[in-house]
Amino acid sequence: MSAKRVVVALGGNALIRRGERAEAATQRANIVRAVRAVAALARRHEVVVTHGNGPQVGLLALQAEAYGDVTPYPLDVLGAESEGMIGYLLEQELMNALPGRLVATVLTQVRVDPADPAFGRPTKPIGPVYDEPAGRRLAVERGWALAPDGDGVRRVVASPEPTAILELPSIRLLIGAGVLVVCTGGGGIPVTITAEGGIHGVEAVVDKDRAAALLAEQLDADALLLLTDVPRVVAGWGTAAAVGLDRATPSELRELTFPAGSMGPKVQAACRFAERTGGLAAIGALEDAEAILAGRAGTQIRAEPAAAGTAA
Repeated sequence: MSAKRVVVALGGNALIRRGERAEAATQRANIVRAVRAVAALARRHEVVVTHGNGPQVGLLALQAEAYGDVTPYPLDVLGAESEGMIGYLLEQELMNALPGRLVATVLTQVRVDPADPAFGRPTKPIGPVYDEPAGRRLAVERGWALAPDGDGVRRVVASPEPTAILELPSIRLLIGAGVLVVCTGGGGIPVTITAEGGIHGVEAVVDKDRAAALLAEQLDADALLLLTDVPRVVAGWGTAAAVGLDRATPSELRELTFPAGSMGPKVQAACRFAERTGGLAAIGALEDAEAILAGRAGTQIRAEPAAAGTAA
């Protein structure tokens, strides 16, 4: 198999598995596991790594709330902090796994349109759950939008469409010099650009899967691997008719329904990359990364008709 340019998007389970506490030692141990899979790919291919940051931003928001003498930092700054923290852990372990390999983390700003309809329909939950009186008070004080969450309420922010990656020229330059780049973590830091060219962070969260698809497209990647904690996409998840999909086209996947908070965004991002580039998009388990790229595991998504249907 000839060398390929591959964007590897690590899901949140690469750092914090379901039910685990967001301890530093736990995250480092999970990253060692994730890097084992990434390094195996990077020994044969040109790899760019991106990752989630949801639990980490939530933890930073909780820590900020605990110190009332300082106004909580804006969400774009928390995103940058988490991107730097996770990038540091990934970068260090990649250097340990690939001695002599150049690795760099790029804090990545992602442009969004201030007129995006998503700003009028905030849906992305951020930070702690509050009881209703505390939530209403904070909503007035800080201009937050709230949504029900269990027995309380939680802040929700917009998730606008990523339109451009500001650091793309720098990322391309590093890749051209043989550097393994970690970038666009957590969907990148959402920013808007004024008519005069000024850059400003915004209170929003860019979907990490959509940002990974945009990154892969703009880097002319051969493949986009969305790695998570399940072996493949499952149609009819949670029902007696559930079936695992080995291969599918975007049109076939759009006939199905997937959970909005988990598999749905991954499927949408994979379809978008496959349609726009003609390359391979694949979804599957982290530990199967090599086999997924080779077409032996995961769900393989291409714009042309699927060759082998589905398998349980």
